[in-house]
Amino acid sequence: MSYHITRENNNEQKEYVNNQLFYYNLAHFPEDLRGRYEQISLFLKDENGLVRGGLLGEVCWNWLEIHTLMVDEDIREFGYGSKLLSEIEQIALEKKCDFIKVDTLSFQALDFYEKNGYQVFGSIDNVGREFKHYYLKKDLHY
Repeated sequence: MSYHITRENNNEQKEYVNNQLFYYNLAHFPEDLRGRYEQISLFLKDENGLVRGGLLGEVCWNWLEIHTLMVDEDIREFGYGSKLLSEIEQIALEKKCDFIKVDTLSFQALDFYEKNGYQVFGSIDNVGREFKHYYLKKDLHY
């Protein structure tokens, strides 16, 4: 049998690869954690319903992962980021997550996350040649 590698954007094939890894991982997780996957989307809207920020993440097994947290620049110093973070932490507690993980770049929100109780557990230097990529975690106690 012969195999070859192709480079293409094919959603059906991407779904196949992701699903195969998911099922492999599922077989190794404790039974009580199986099926625990849920996307969580929080949006900060103004009085006209215009989105001014948001937090996108997912519950996966026993943790919650934040993929995106953004607040429009002109309203960043009013605590909305902390309110979004507090809301997602409450959801994580309700879902009985053991921790939350997030990553950020050195020019983004490291201080913000640390101020909110997140601790760096890893980093990569030379990102974009001059920045650092940080990985943070916050343990939860429910």
